[in-house]
Amino acid sequence: QVQLVESGGGLVQPGGSLRLSCAASGILLSFYDMGWYRQAPGKQRELVAAISSGGSTNYADSVKGRFTISRDNAKKTVYLQMDSLKPEDTAVYYCNGRHRVVRTQDYWGQGTQVTVSP
Repeated sequence: QVQLVESGGGLVQPGGSLRLSCAASGILLSFYDMGWYRQAPGKQRELVAAISSGGSTNYADSVKGRFTISRDNAKKTVYLQMDSLKPEDTAVYYCNGRHRVVRTQDYWGQGTQVTVSP
């Protein structure tokens, strides 16, 4: 059974930092393109950051220079380091994994809440 389990969310003040983790089980992580998405109340889910199976990264314009995505295939974990957090970063953050070839093998975690507030 495939599972993606996010952790590391919480309440932080503006300007603070958080590191989210996504622990994968039931898959060989090295074969998967991974991404972090977020969804704020009343808004559509949006891509925040992605890292390919080969290690290439891309970011939403709104988080460039503040967030860093990384992966540790041996630990089967993907990370999202979030610095200089802003209130507009408040959302539920979701981890996604999609097989690099079999694109229908597409999995989501349950989400973790990030709240940025004074």
